[in-house]
Amino acid sequence: MSQEDRFIDIEIKLAHQEDLVETLNETIYRQGRRIDQLEALVASLVDHVRTLQSTRQGPVNEKPPHY
Repeated sequence: MSQEDRFIDIEIKLAHQEDLVETLNETIYRQGRRIDQLEALVASLVDHVRTLQSTRQGPVNEKPPHY
């Protein structure tokens, strides 16, 4: 294998690695945005549950009066 062939192989491998790194960066960015969305949703649900608990008048699992 000539030195020029070796350089070409190295350049090809480098191009593939650069593409892979870019793909991984995009994936991490999308996952970070999704995590932010999910955290906001969980915070909203926690607030909703707290509101329901504070306005609740009696136990949820209370037996009906005919028992």
